[in-house]
Amino acid sequence: MSDPKSDQLTEAQLAVHWKEEEYYYPPTSFIAQANTTDSDILERFGEKNFPECFKEYADLLTWYKYWEKTLDTSTPPFWKWFVGGELNASYNCVDRHLAQHRNKTAIHFVPELESDRIEHVTYQELWVRVNELAALLRDFCGLKRGDRVTLHLPMIVELPITMLACARLGVIHSQVFSGFSGQACGERIADSGSRVLITADSYYRSGTLIDHKKAADIAFDKAKEEKVVTEKVLVWQRHPGKYSAQTPLVKGRDFVVNELLPKYRGQRVEPERMLATDPLFLMYTSGSTGRPKACQHSTGGYLSYVAGTSKIIQDIHPTDVYWCMADIGWITGHSYIVYGPLALGASTVMYEGVPVYPDAGRPWRIAEELGVNIFHTSPTAVRALRRAGPDEPAKYNYHFKHMTTVGEPIEPEVWRWYYNVVGKKEAAIVDTWWQTENGGFLCSTIPALAPMKPGSAGRGVPGIYPIVYDDDGKEVPAGSGKAGNICIRNPWPGLMQTIWGDPERMTKVYFERYCKNKNSKDWHDWPYFAGDGAVHAADGYFRILGRIDDVINVAGHRLGTKEIESAALTVPEVAEAAVIAVPDEIKGRVPEVYVSLKPGVIGDDALAKRIIKAIETEISPIARPRKVWIVPDMPKTRSGKIMRRVLGALSTGGNPGDISTLANPEVVEKIRQQVAHT
Repeated sequence: MSDPKSDQLTEAQLAVHWKEEEYYYPPTSFIAQANTTDSDILERFGEKNFPECFKEYADLLTWYKYWEKTLDTSTPPFWKWFVGGELNASYNCVDRHLAQHRNKTAIHFVPELESDRIEHVTYQELWVRVNELAALLRDFCGLKRGDRVTLHLPMIVELPITMLACARLGVIHSQVFSGFSGQACGERIADSGSRVLITADSYYRSGTLIDHKKAADIAFDKAKEEKVVTEKVLVWQRHPGKYSAQTPLVKGRDFVVNELLPKYRGQRVEPERMLATDPLFLMYTSGSTGRPKACQHSTGGYLSYVAGTSKIIQDIHPTDVYWCMADIGWITGHSYIVYGPLALGASTVMYEGVPVYPDAGRPWRIAEELGVNIFHTSPTAVRALRRAGPDEPAKYNYHFKHMTTVGEPIEPEVWRWYYNVVGKKEAAIVDTWWQTENGGFLCSTIPALAPMKPGSAGRGVPGIYPIVYDDDGKEVPAGSGKAGNICIRNPWPGLMQTIWGDPERMTKVYFERYCKNKNSKDWHDWPYFAGDGAVHAADGYFRILGRIDDVINVAGHRLGTKEIESAALTVPEVAEAAVIAVPDEIKGRVPEVYVSLKPGVIGDDALAKRIIKAIETEISPIARPRKVWIVPDMPKTRSGKIMRRVLGALSTGGNPGDISTLANPEVVEKIRQQVAHT
């Protein structure tokens, strides 16, 4: 007789009912041109060649001085990469390309208003503009190596120019997502001790010119409350030569960059020789508790890692037109709009606005006009485009060789639409898993070497050795069908160096849980804890289940919310699904499902029953939701993320909190009334 305890799931082991999906293979046309077709790459990056294998990434860059030691493990878990090496990120992304690519477009800036012309910034122009701004920051603001600057810039071309100007000087930049409030920006200014705030007067969102300057005033005051007084506020004009905000400038504090720049015309700034271990930027990430964490990313390790993964996983060539439809306010935009593509001398696309403005055909018109051949976006955006215009891609003459999905697990049904409709069955897809803390991809397929599997991220990318642990620190073996906590066994160059100002927090949050020996200087004893659940399939692929906190315990059965959402999306009429947990007297907690439908579909009780049936069929009757709410739209942030917190409050009659920063706050009241009257 079996031990009943052996059949019980630990806290980490969710009740997983995913079915294995079929394989899709990259077309021969893609393989023929791919950067990486040598099947021995995983052996070259295998553990026996660690850490020297990452020399292959670092050699993609230009170094003033070669490093003396590839990896220093003397102060775990604060790993140091390419110790003694000297380089400059701005030089690597701009200057070194001038000899061959001077007149080639570096950045295609696409304004939200379709009536405005696309701006094509060549590498030569980028070099000039970065130099002139660096001179302004140095001479007018007095900024120098090691200083911190907070950027609260929207998706305008001046954002990457500002980042690269800071990098040229050795100034640490901290970009705050433009959709964040002034208060959130102020907290980050205070935490980083930024001397200067760089912002914009306005930007476009869904066709409306937004007054962004008012957020700067709030941010300044908030930072001052926390005893950090910003010396200057620099304001970029959305329309050069015209101040577009209603919020006035503060005399003596606020300065318009466009008016200052003519004084620095023609000036050139020699790039600062930075140590590989010097910080390049801070990127804040929010946890479930506590203040946001400032992930500190290095110059040499980070830039090497994003260059390497951009080449191998994204298959970026200098001749490619690459579009990552993310926001530079997040790590995806830093790594795979700015630093990765520009380090490789590619043409990168920046789009100011929302994907479905003025209609769902806008992304495909942009792709057609610019000849985009690599497309990179999130499952959130894919679902939104699928909902708004499921047949739109077929109307346009674009052709992608490669597509990426990033940021969260993608449901197999959504993946198939992405492949069949957006990719026209011509593109290789990489489903990637990584985090702000990681710098670049951790799990993915190598597109020319491995088949695609809907909903699965693939194996560890070259040089990354993932493992799934249960709560007791025992490995959950591949093919077991059980989930656990995905961890990375080894350091890698893209991993953050520390949490700015709080190194103890880094150790506690990311390494303490599975550390085998706190006194050890052997990296094998310090696995990185990601905080995500995952299943390791028999074929070696990892299926990411989302945050381990996103689990509903239903009468002792632990169900991942992503799994239930995926089941709901198998119903053809459903465009988006969000699952939240609500209290239940008998079962403890049970799921409720919110769905929005594809255009033209009318929701009714029959459809709700079909959704419930799909969940029971795909998972189990255990996962049966208490209620399916068919809503006109989901409450979303301006970056497109569904706010499940708001839905949870509406289901339980609680306070949804501040909804002013939502892209569609009006939908909250509509859902509230719907829930209240049922």
